[in-house]
Amino acid sequence: MGESLNTVTTMPTARQAGCPFDPPAELIDAHRHAPISRYTFPGGKPGWLITGYDLVRAVLADSRFSSRKELMLHPTIDYGDFEVPAAPPGEFLLMDEPQHSRYRKPLMGKFTVRRMRLLTERVEQITADHLDAMEKAGPPADLVTAFARPVPAIVICELLGVPYQDRGSFQEQVDSFMNGETSDEDLMTAYAATQDYLAQLVAAKRANPTDDILSDLTDSDLNDEELQGIALLLLAAGLDTTANMLALGTFALLRNPEQLAALRAEPELADRAVEELLRYLSVAKTFMRTALEDVELGGRTIEAGSRVILSYNTANRDPERFTDPHVLDLRRQHGGHLAFGHGIHQCLGQQLARVEMRVAFPALVNRFPTLRLAVPAEEVDLRPETADIYGVKSLPVTWDA
Repeated sequence: MGESLNTVTTMPTARQAGCPFDPPAELIDAHRHAPISRYTFPGGKPGWLITGYDLVRAVLADSRFSSRKELMLHPTIDYGDFEVPAAPPGEFLLMDEPQHSRYRKPLMGKFTVRRMRLLTERVEQITADHLDAMEKAGPPADLVTAFARPVPAIVICELLGVPYQDRGSFQEQVDSFMNGETSDEDLMTAYAATQDYLAQLVAAKRANPTDDILSDLTDSDLNDEELQGIALLLLAAGLDTTANMLALGTFALLRNPEQLAALRAEPELADRAVEELLRYLSVAKTFMRTALEDVELGGRTIEAGSRVILSYNTANRDPERFTDPHVLDLRRQHGGHLAFGHGIHQCLGQQLARVEMRVAFPALVNRFPTLRLAVPAEEVDLRPETADIYGVKSLPVTWDA
């Protein structure tokens, strides 16, 4: 390989001022040098940072790279002598085969394109109800609390069978351990409360099944602890990612008025717009893998036991794959982004997320033709890069009533 070996010693954690939708400048610079860089984890353990589309995709499809939680290191946390525990039962995103398939297979038929499209009418109703409430309350509004978070929250709660009266407190607990800013003590409290609630919910579904995914799964060979882990994973994947895509996506559209106008004028653009926003924003920005044996990759040898950071947001801006990658272009002809991952761990709920966004974005921009930011763009409060999912904490908007 002709390129010199680039080294990144600190995981970039800040976006550039005025560029909230672009990956941190240091990541883009690393990619300009090479699609793969040496990386030193906090505590001094060596690893790799991959920013190129083809290499990220190759790792995701390669069973020689493990997803097991106990083999991972966080890119910004010094673990010292602490040994990372294995993933709890049911949390199959952090497991390899055959454990991964044991949990994923019973769910696959419940998230097919056909079954998710059958949900469209219900998603349209939930969306319309929240737009009605937002319009009635009058401008201004926080788009996160009025629209972006409650719509996917209700959808995933209904799919899991969370009773209506429990949804408010349940969402608060989930928000507390996923926002990236909660103290360690509060995070553990919220996490434990969520686990306690899910344990009670699983027991209730087993005793009195209703028409939902969790009840269906009680008819399998999975035990209560495994069902609890699956429920937590579905919540994390189905709520936080879509909520932040709706909020950050709206922010991006408002900052690109010609694209917003195109989406409003051309309803048939909705499918392509969703795919482009997924690529452009890449809210699930980083994933990890660990090499189980020596692997040749991009002209380098990834040594057995090496941790590998996969930068989805940089890979989805790879100029070798996408023309003008830093431009939001809703008419882009897509060649496949990595926002939902790739390989055996590719997002199980991606079709559900697509249905929600295909409904929500056009409905929002057409209901409020004069929708705009209520504060200067520089004052929009962004989630920190330490949060697993990137987005905005709030999005103040207004419109002509």
